[in-house]
Amino acid sequence: MSVASPCIDVCRMDATSGLCEGCLRTVDEIAGWAAAPDEQKLRILAAIAQRRAASTSPFEKGGPRGISRGRGMGGRLPPLKKGGRGGFDGGES
Repeated sequence: MSVASPCIDVCRMDATSGLCEGCLRTVDEIAGWAAAPDEQKLRILAAIAQRRAASTSPFEKGGPRGISRGRGMGGRLPPLKKGGRGGFDGGES
């Protein structure tokens, strides 16, 4: 089984929460995603679901108008490239 990355190409770390504003992962979860076994990826996805449910931000609950936050949405910032802020590539698999 291959677990798809939750990255939505909105790669900005929130200084207060320590989470990516796009996928709600920590820097460690993002950095280790490609090498993580599927079982660990599924645990991270479960943690993201809990974070989203606990959030009071309308953006994290699906957008200000309830719009899906999936890939392909217009108006998104391009992913960070290697050497950018934080030194990770936001478009990992």
